[in-house]
Amino acid sequence: MTGTSEQSARRPAAGSVRGALLDAPRRLHGWLVGSQSGLVGLALIIGVGAGLGAVVFRYLILGITWLVTGREDYSDAGRVASSHLPALGPWFLLLVPVVGGLIYGPLVYRFAPEARGHGVPEVMVAVARNGGRIPARVAAVKSLASGLCIGTGGSVGREGPIVQIGSALGSSIGQWLRVPDHRLRLMVACGAAGGISATFNAPIAGVFFGLEVILRRFSAEAFGIVVLSSVTANVVARSIVGEDHILHLPAFGLGSPVELPLYGLLGLLAGIAGWGFARVLYRIEDLCDAVWRGPEWLRPGVGGLLLGGLLLALPQMYGVGYPVLEDGISGEYAVGFLVVLMLGKMVATSLTIGIGGSGGVFAPSLFIGGMLGTAFGVAANAVFPGLDLSPGAFGLVGMAAVFAAASHAPIAAVLIVFELTGQYSIILPLMASVVLATGLSHLVSRDTIYTLKLIRRGIDIDADRRADHDLSGLTVAGAMRAAPRTVRSSAPMGDAALALAEAHYGAIPVCDDDDRYAGALVATEIGPESIGDGSGTTGTAGDCARSLPVLLADQPLHDVTVLVSDHEATGLPVLDRTGGGVLLGWIDHRDVLAAYHRAASPAPTG
Repeated sequence: MTGTSEQSARRPAAGSVRGALLDAPRRLHGWLVGSQSGLVGLALIIGVGAGLGAVVFRYLILGITWLVTGREDYSDAGRVASSHLPALGPWFLLLVPVVGGLIYGPLVYRFAPEARGHGVPEVMVAVARNGGRIPARVAAVKSLASGLCIGTGGSVGREGPIVQIGSALGSSIGQWLRVPDHRLRLMVACGAAGGISATFNAPIAGVFFGLEVILRRFSAEAFGIVVLSSVTANVVARSIVGEDHILHLPAFGLGSPVELPLYGLLGLLAGIAGWGFARVLYRIEDLCDAVWRGPEWLRPGVGGLLLGGLLLALPQMYGVGYPVLEDGISGEYAVGFLVVLMLGKMVATSLTIGIGGSGGVFAPSLFIGGMLGTAFGVAANAVFPGLDLSPGAFGLVGMAAVFAAASHAPIAAVLIVFELTGQYSIILPLMASVVLATGLSHLVSRDTIYTLKLIRRGIDIDADRRADHDLSGLTVAGAMRAAPRTVRSSAPMGDAALALAEAHYGAIPVCDDDDRYAGALVATEIGPESIGDGSGTTGTAGDCARSLPVLLADQPLHDVTVLVSDHEATGLPVLDRTGGGVLLGWIDHRDVLAAYHRAASPAPTG
């Protein structure tokens, strides 16, 4: 008997352990989705994934480039044969973009059309319009398509693809965990920041790219979480590839404050160049759209002939072209050739995107700015020989200024060039030129190289932001209705049930003898058989009253929408902030929707 009793006593304990084990995944999910510390965990996970993704993408590009050309980077090799295709001589440049296009064209068309192009606008619209939802397949397709495009000669950058890859990773994790939209958007920004950080070894610039370009807002929570992801991605990537810097340049500096007006003039020229690059990009894309009449999957292959012809004439346009950028800023090229490279990059990048290629415009913007700035520096040094100018310093400043003008992201532009070069000595002319370039670009057009692509599709996310700003001014007081008829806490439940039947909401307020709010009677807790005639009820209203979350009249409506939605069956009471318990009104999800509709609807005209 004793043994049987002991076994019986142990059974509940075993069942409790089994229940706890079964309940652990649910608790873990709740922690990740609902808590602030869980968001930190998600940022770290995304950072690891983005770092690994950036490394894989890097080696994918290097591997395809080596397989085609026999070199890890062909752009500075000159017009020479591929060591793997020696029989073709330099004419292999005419053929490899065609082969690459015939592979990645059907891949993109069949599995992820959004992987075509430079990628960042698709992420921006996913954050602005789709709650941060990006299909999981985009990461894989974008990696392969962009790796093939760049490796076979596409004159585009790595940053657009890695932003889309990292963002798709963050979005996929969030969707799998079913996180709320506001948290999913943060996870997308984490993926983008991690991708930039790991690709360029620029963790600070990655943070501000994620906030300034992707999320398009700053907050303490967003900053902290994105920083965690960016740092984690950078640590992961550096632990695998080491301290590998994209550019290796001599030290430059500001010789004299007298040079600053020249940097200001460069900023204005860069503003025009950044704006012009965006227009050339989409004009050539429009031209390709007008000319092409075949199936879209075949377009990159056929268009590859044009790209191949350009590469044959100017092989420095092959791939991303960082070695050529480095040589240009270091003073290896004459002024005339710097201008040729600048214009050639505009055309080559635009053509790559126009024929349906996949790659970014961030690195081409840096390339164009580097060539423009160095050419300007050489010319300025010839005009003012007494100043002993450093043309390379103008090249570095031009990189940031052109990107800032194209993207309207001055903070990210300053930081990316500073982190790529590590040269703090040029920070003053860098900031001055970037501000002037961004300001002039804003004056010429409010659209960026990213938003212009969306505008052409009829998507204006800036209009969405303006509407959101207008709606953000709404308060609870502007949406609430008059409170339902109150009942005294001493009132019999039969009388209270009758009042509840007449209420617009699923609850009515209970007040004490001094008219202070004391709780609410909820219809679902009293029972439908008692509501209407008051039968079957005993006690007083105060006995059956329950506590509901209390809202304040001056709270922003945006801050309470989730809470109101969670209590849609009852609505919630609205009190005055003075703390006297004075009931001002009542609000539920219908009132919130009506308030947003009134604010968003245009005012009637005479």
